[in-house]
Amino acid sequence: MSSKPKNWINPILIIALIALVVIQFFQIEKVNPPYDTGNDFLNSSLASTEIKTIIKDACYDCHSYETQYPWYTYVAPISFWIKGHIKGGRQHLNFSIWNSYDAKKQHHKLEECIEEIKANNMPLKSFTWTHQEAKLTDQQRTLILDWINSKMKSIDL
Repeated sequence: MSSKPKNWINPILIIALIALVVIQFFQIEKVNPPYDTGNDFLNSSLASTEIKTIIKDACYDCHSYETQYPWYTYVAPISFWIKGHIKGGRQHLNFSIWNSYDAKKQHHKLEECIEEIKANNMPLKSFTWTHQEAKLTDQQRTLILDWINSKMKSIDL
C-alpha cells in the first residue's frame, strides 16, 4: 500500500501570495518632516555646486529630510526595508538638522563620514543599485574627503 505524499507547496504558495497582497495595504509614510533649511548642512556650508551635488546624490535620501521616494517604495515588504534604512540613517546623521549639533558633535560626525567613505561603506551598495548617480568615483571620493577635512578644520572645538 503506497500512499501519495501530501503536496504542501500549493497551500504554502497560496498563503504567501495572500500575505503579499495583504501587506500592500500597509504603506509606509512618505512625507518628509518640515524643517528649517537654515539648519541644513549644505545650506550653511560654503560648498561648491559640485560638492553639493555629490553629497545630495549620495547621502541626502537617507541622511536628511529631503528623501525622494521612488516607485518601489509603494511595494511592501521592500518599502519597510527602505524605511528602516532611512530611519536609521537619519538617527545616525541628519544633515537637515546639522546646525542643531554642537561643534564637538559636528566634528565627530565628519570624522565618521570620512571613515565610512574611506571604507567604501557609504553610500550603501543596496542604494547604489537603484541610484546610479550615488555611486562615487575615486575622484569624487577624494574631492569629498578633501572638502570634509577642510570643513573639519573650520569647526571651533
